[in-house]
Amino acid sequence: MSTLRVIILGAAAGGGLPQWNCGCAFCNAARAGDIPASTQSSIAVSADGERWAIINASPDIRLQLAAQPALHPTGPRVSPIGSVLVTNGDIDHVAGLLTLREKQAYDLFATAEIHRVIAENPIFNALDPAFVDRKAVDLETPFELVPGVRATLFAVPGKVPLYMEGETVQTDLEGEQTVGVALTAGGKAAYYIPGCAKMTPALAERLTGAALVFFDGTVWEDTEMVTAGLGKKTGARMGHMAMAGDQGSIAAFAPLKVGRKVFVHINNSNPAIDPRTDARRQIEAAGWSVAEDGMEFTL
Repeated sequence: MSTLRVIILGAAAGGGLPQWNCGCAFCNAARAGDIPASTQSSIAVSADGERWAIINASPDIRLQLAAQPALHPTGPRVSPIGSVLVTNGDIDHVAGLLTLREKQAYDLFATAEIHRVIAENPIFNALDPAFVDRKAVDLETPFELVPGVRATLFAVPGKVPLYMEGETVQTDLEGEQTVGVALTAGGKAAYYIPGCAKMTPALAERLTGAALVFFDGTVWEDTEMVTAGLGKKTGARMGHMAMAGDQGSIAAFAPLKVGRKVFVHINNSNPAIDPRTDARRQIEAAGWSVAEDGMEFTL
């Protein structure tokens, strides 16, 4: 029987840790080696350890693939990567597609809306259609992501990418612009949701009793970036739930009886990235793990 294998290629939100232009305490600690550095949000999944899919093509993808022997080429221009899936059109999830332009055959999965966003930017014409097959996927419709792994996309509350924002921004849109992924292999399922604006009753019902969930951990507190002087936007304005508080993800997951809960897509402002903080202690006491690059999970 096949086994679902998941590797965290990148645990950080956009900008990574350390972020190139940030001298905050956490970025400086990562530069000094006092806490783990992280590349930008991405995972790899496989059922047999030989054929792999990438979920979200981070700007750091070249370094991420180099760090994982299972994803190394097996011959001249021969890669074990058979497909790429993107969960939204954010820069930190699609910019890495430009690195994957070197005449390598793979399937590019996304919703029709996300494909539209990619198609409207001519720079992505660098993906040669003779090699990259762009496949539109309907929500709630299972498909083979890579041999042995079935995937199902489902809507989660979110917003359009930053570069598509207008004067008015709705941060809890539900449709094809932001999706979560259910991954199944060998009769077992995991969920990958790197961006989510709030917990809805439908999402809570879907995740109840799940064996493994990777969930949006962008910010610890909604106002942390403003408080730290790192930006003017709250987590909610960016389309992300906070971890802490009565309306946060830790509280939302408490009654769901999820087997293993892992925070991903963690911003450099978030104290969860530092194992020495009280926030990390609270997270772990609530039964959560905080993702780091290179972590591996199996079901």
